[in-house]
Amino acid sequence: MDTQSLQAFLAVADYGSFSLAAEQLHLTQPAVSKRIAGLEGQVGAQLFDRLNRRVTLTEAGRTLLPRARQILVMFDDSRRALSNLSGDVSGSLTMATSHHVGLHRLPPLLKAYTQAYPDVRMDMRFLDSEQAYQGVLDGDLELAVVTLAPVPDPALTVVPVWIDQLRFVCGHEHALAGHDTLALSALSDYDAVLPGHLTFTRGIVVETFARDGLQVNVSLSTNYLETLKMMVAIGLGWSVLPESMIDDDIKLMPIEHRPIQRPLGYLFHKSRTLSNAARAMIEMLDAAQDTTAQDWSS
Repeated sequence: MDTQSLQAFLAVADYGSFSLAAEQLHLTQPAVSKRIAGLEGQVGAQLFDRLNRRVTLTEAGRTLLPRARQILVMFDDSRRALSNLSGDVSGSLTMATSHHVGLHRLPPLLKAYTQAYPDVRMDMRFLDSEQAYQGVLDGDLELAVVTLAPVPDPALTVVPVWIDQLRFVCGHEHALAGHDTLALSALSDYDAVLPGHLTFTRGIVVETFARDGLQVNVSLSTNYLETLKMMVAIGLGWSVLPESMIDDDIKLMPIEHRPIQRPLGYLFHKSRTLSNAARAMIEMLDAAQDTTAQDWSS
């Protein structure tokens, strides 16, 4: 099996479409079809069913799918190991970051990195932290710099770099805005606007309330913290935002409760051979680690 045929197979499986796979691979649709046909000839089985313009995996295709991912990860791993022997920091670095980290934490570091290593081609992807985690686990991403999961997957190396202090906020005209002190329980009587249901940050907030036997009434959700801040400012509900985002547009609520924190940092797969480009990025991230994150690690 050649790697190009496997890449075409994975693209069609992921996108459920030969045309979309062709766009992703920068090929023509007939070229993708030819690679799939060649792969089907090699394995002696049909890999896709094509019914009413829908493309679905056959049983043989579902069997091959995880093995194809493993083969390509091993191939890339071997290529990186050989490339690393030169000691040069070059080639490509496929890295993901969340929108918040990418906008508020990474810019100075990325600027320094690109100046120090101009031969590295950055493939930067903005993803939700949860998607980035899965991308690293699947082998699609070499490195991710995101909000860290409360319980990391044991297959990953996870290192906190920064700790976000999360604070309760509301709009200036919200019913809770004029209080000098507030119990956490007071928030349960009002609508909240929070990140999506399966996000790490939402889980941290809900768990904080649950420990006190409280519930959170979420009326609206979005994974973009800048959008959450706007929703709070116009009075759609209270929320929890990083301290660094709080300004005169919103009101900080004096909640009598221990601080809520979330770790931000990097992760990579323990079984993956990192490129020199990734190792150089990790060195910069380690140098940027704040003291709170160091205490968190210990």
